[in-house]
Amino acid sequence: MRKILLSVVTAAGLAFAAGSATAATIARVIGVQVTDVKAYAHEVDVLQGQFKKAGAAVTIHIWRARFAGSEAGAMIVTIEMPDLATLAKVDELQKSNPEIAATMQRIGALRKIVSDSLYEEVK
Repeated sequence: MRKILLSVVTAAGLAFAAGSATAATIARVIGVQVTDVKAYAHEVDVLQGQFKKAGAAVTIHIWRARFAGSEAGAMIVTIEMPDLATLAKVDELQKSNPEIAATMQRIGALRKIVSDSLYEEVK
C-alpha cells in the first residue's frame, strides 16, 4: 500500500510539474495524512501569507486524489518556488522567523508526512 501511495504522489507531482502552464522551476511535493483538513488548509493559508510577507515567492496548493483506486483521498501538498535560492530562504525562514516557526509547529501537529520529494522543471 505504501508503494501505491508513493506512486500516486510521484505521478501527481510529475503531472503537476509537467502540466502546469505556470509551473515553477522547483516544486516540493509532500504526501501527507491529515485528519482535520479544514484546520490544516487554514494553517497552510496562514503560512503562505507569512512567506509572502517575508518576501519568499512561494505558492502552496493542497491536492486530494480522486481517481486513485484504493488510494483515493490521498493528499499531497505542492510548494512552488522559482529557484533553489528560494528553497534555501524558505528553509531558513522556518528556523529564524518566530511566526513561521509557530505556524509550522501547528501544521506539524495536524499532519503526518508520508513522502517528501523535490522536482525541477524540465525546460
